[in-house]
Amino acid sequence: QVQLVESGGGLVQAGGSLRLSCAASGLTFSRYVMGWFRQAPGKEREFVAAINRSGANTLYTDPVKGRFTISRDNAKNTVYLQMNGLKPEDTAVYYCAADYAIVVVPIPGEYDHWGQGTQVSVSS
Repeated sequence: QVQLVESGGGLVQAGGSLRLSCAASGLTFSRYVMGWFRQAPGKEREFVAAINRSGANTLYTDPVKGRFTISRDNAKNTVYLQMNGLKPEDTAVYYCAADYAIVVVPIPGEYDHWGQGTQVSVSS
């Protein structure tokens, strides 16, 4: 019954911005760490960012630090990923994930639920 639905992906030129959203249902949203992962063709799933239950603590992978911002709105059961200064190497399917935990971790296997993904394509 748990459902995570990503939206906001699309095609953008290098240097542009996108804001991804992930709407969650079927879970007590505020009890979950939320994360974003991405996967490019032929590559392993990669951690992007995560945010703890209150939104006070965040974690980012080095390549996106200073460019991406993760946030959440527990009242709306939604987590966001603001992506600025996009680069072609950011091109991937982006997945939202939920981890029934307190501590933010960058490990895909720790996350309990996953969305279907949304395509982000950045042209040079």
